[in-house]
Order: sequence, then structure tokens, then C-alpha cells
Amino acid sequence: MQTETFAADQIGFPILTALIVLPVAGALVMALVKNDANARRLAAMFAAAELLLSLLMAFGFVPGVAGMQYVERAAWMPSLGVGYTVGVDGISMLFVPLTALLAFLVLVNSADGARFRPQLFCASILLLTAATIGIFVALDLILFYVFYELALIPAFLLITMWGSGPHREHAGGKYILYMLCGSVPLLLGFILLAADHRSATGVLSFDYLQLLGTPVSTQAQALIFLLLVTGFAVKGPLLPFHSWMPSVVSEGPVSAAIFLVGLKLGAYGILRFVLPLLPDVSVEYYWVMCILGLAAMLFAALVAITQHNLRRLLAFASISHVGLVFVGLFSLNAQGLQGGLLMLLAMGVTATGLLFLAGALQTRLGSSDVSAFGGLARDLPRLATMFFLLGLASIGMPGTIGFTGEFLVLMGAFNAHWALAAVGVLGVILSAGYFLKYYERAFFGPARSSTATKVSDLSFRETMVAASLVGLILWGGLYPAKLLEITAPSINLVLSRIEAVPRLPAQASIIDHKAKASN
Repeated sequence: MQTETFAADQIGFPILTALIVLPVAGALVMALVKNDANARRLAAMFAAAELLLSLLMAFGFVPGVAGMQYVERAAWMPSLGVGYTVGVDGISMLFVPLTALLAFLVLVNSADGARFRPQLFCASILLLTAATIGIFVALDLILFYVFYELALIPAFLLITMWGSGPHREHAGGKYILYMLCGSVPLLLGFILLAADHRSATGVLSFDYLQLLGTPVSTQAQALIFLLLVTGFAVKGPLLPFHSWMPSVVSEGPVSAAIFLVGLKLGAYGILRFVLPLLPDVSVEYYWVMCILGLAAMLFAALVAITQHNLRRLLAFASISHVGLVFVGLFSLNAQGLQGGLLMLLAMGVTATGLLFLAGALQTRLGSSDVSAFGGLARDLPRLATMFFLLGLASIGMPGTIGFTGEFLVLMGAFNAHWALAAVGVLGVILSAGYFLKYYERAFFGPARSSTATKVSDLSFRETMVAASLVGLILWGGLYPAKLLEITAPSINLVLSRIEAVPRLPAQASIIDHKAKASN
């Protein structure tokens, strides 16, 4: 059972609760501010304070420890086995400052909320930030579900009210319908986990750490696995639940797309809940999940090659990368798990940067279609350079964090079965193909619009935003040791539960290697 370090002992105050409450307070303040400019400045100040608080939490995190840190516990609905329990480990900790960073960048640089009702726009971003951080720190299954559902409200408002496409209401409706349909099996799976725990211990509990200490019965694992994987696959998204994402990214605002594309809550849910709580059935059906991941990766990559709209291309690229992440996670070895986690972090940075630049291009040219582009590198050299660097990270160029994650995923896939790695490499090649093809046409192809010579390059503020993201990409690629040090203990704890499954077929060579090393 995982150890706990309480926030009161570690830092002296409930820092995770503060990270949830602070943006909510900022959203409430927005209702009192009448001046539009003041609202945007105040929202940016709240986001900056949130980012600083998240960095304080990150710097105080003790690496090399597998247990939960900054844990807070409070009674909520004790008769139902539901409590307010939050904490972070090496799997979830890095996503908290990443979420705060995305919110800060959106609020200081996004033009989405400048058109009308900026107070509501800023409040929606802050509420989405609070709910997303709640998802990453929740250690009670019902608390996780509550945050999971609360995040839908501000996301829906952002898509339908500040979307840039003519069909944004339809995109918002599709998004909310898909998410609600995915939430039903997720909730049922959580209830069955708690019920199974009660049948084994006599105590009803939704506490994640308590559930880890009670193996799920063999009879219940398959059904719970199906329910949880379905729910998280919708959020992923994974085939065949993917169609909401291209609509949301192309029709909705860049600000909403950054959260939905940059933060892969579905894949996080698989790593946090499915693999550690249901190791037996995860081992039994690992090959099914790997096949689904490879199918999503190849399908989305092939569709991305045909795209003329940059934002739709980025949406399908994201789906393709999620497929590869699933392959890494269900390779069920240390390399695959760590690679999948690093790929999720890499997507948070690269997808954010590329979507920011896609929004900058649409603001300047009035379109995200390649027909409006051509020869942009001559007139927009800073934007072209930043787009190229971020794109290289998204396709896994050595020296970037994207390479570190993809390399580990492919290593993990090879250890599971060489065929998985072979198909995975094909997906990586296709990702390079669709990015380089689009980049060449948009930035070095013949000029197709006279408008391209009249637009301005990135402003100083926009350049600093893009440069900061490029800096994170290079730091994670050139010095990944710190990230691996933080994530390894928690990943190994998940792996220990997987390796305890009798006769683990895909891991035999790794287990034998560890046995020889220990001897």
C-alpha cells in the first residue's frame, strides 16, 4: 500500500486545496469587475499567482519517493465512503504546474476573449483550470468524477461562445454529448470498484489508496476494465470515439483547444486508475489495447496527411499521438510506462505552442487553411522558426522532449513484441510526413495570397510565449534525467503491481533480467 506524506507535515498548509480554490476565487472576482481591460489584467494576475504556487509545490516535491505527497484528507460523505482526499505523486505532480502554465499563457496572450464578455471568458478559463487541477490531484474516485464533470461546463461555454467557426454550437453540443456518454461507464466502474472493496472488507470506500490495498475480484475485473477503458477512451480520444476532437479544435477557440488537446485526461486516467487497480485484466487484454492504440495512431496520421486546415491537422495529430501513448502504457513495462507519461507531458507543451501559433496565423490571415498561406517564412520569420521548432518536437526530433517520450515508448513496445515497435515506427514516420508536408506548403510554397505580405510577425509578447515553450521542450529533451527521476518511483510502483500478475507473457524477458541483476 502506498505511503502518504501529509501537506501539514511537508509544507505547513493545504497547498493542493489552495491550487483549486485560488482560480475559483479569481473567477468570482470577475463577476465584480466592470472594466474589460481590468478583468483581463486581474485574471492574468490570478493565473500568475496560480503558476507560482504550483511551482512552489513542484520545488517542494521530494523525488525518489513512490508514495503520495501533500496529502489532505477531510470527511465529505462518510456514510457513502466518499471523502475529500487529494495528493500528488510522480505520475500526477508535473501536470499541475503544466495546467497552471497553460492557463497563464491563455490569459496573457489569447485574443479569444477580447471580442465580447471578457469577464465571463476569463472566469471560464480560471474555472477550467481549477477543475483540471482537481482531476490531477484527486485521490477519491467520486471526487475525481466530480472534477471530471465540472470541467465540462467552462469547456462547453468556451467552445460555444468564443469559437471561431460557424458551427461552434454544433461542436459544443457534440463535445458535451460525447463526454456525458463517456462519464456513465466511468461512474459505473467506480461504483463497482467500491462495491467490490466492500464485499472484500466490509467497508464501502472510494478512496484510491484503500482500493490499492484490496485486489479486485477476478469476476469483477473484466467488466470494470471495460467500463473504465470506455470512459477514458472517449476522453482520450481513442477510436472510435474521436470525432468530437476535430470539430472542437477547428470550430472552438484556441483557448479551449489548448486544454483539450494539451492535457490528455483520458490517457492519464488509464495510467492512474486502470493499470494499478486492474493489473490482471490489463495483462490479459494488453494486446487488444495495443492494437486499438496502433489503429488510432495509423488512422489519424493518414487522415492528418490529407488535411488542408491546420487546426484539423493538429487535432488528428493529437489523436495519433494518443494512440502511441496507449501502446506505451499497455506495453506494461517500465520503458513503455515512462515513455507514455513523458509523451503526455510533451504533448502538453508542443500542442499548446502549435495551437497558439495556429491561432496567430488565423488572426492575421483570417483562415487556418493552407490555401491562405504560402511563402510565409519570408514575411513571418519568427513565427516560421518557432512553428518549425515546436513541430520538430511533436514528431520526436532528437534533442526535444518529444524524442525522449517516443523513444521510450518504442523501446517498451519492442520489449512487449517487436511487431508493436515496427508499426509504432511507421506511425512516427507518418507524423514527420504530415508535418513537413504542411510546413513546406505553408511557409516555403509559392505565395497564394497577397495578404501574406501585409501581416505582421510575432509580437514581442507572442515571441516570448513561444520561446518559453521551446525552452521547455529543449530542456526536457537535453536533460530528461530530472523528469525520469521524478516519475520513476511511482511508475515502478505501478509496474510492481503488474509484474505480480502470474505468468505475465509480455514481460518475461524483463522479469528474468531483473532476477539476474538481483542475483
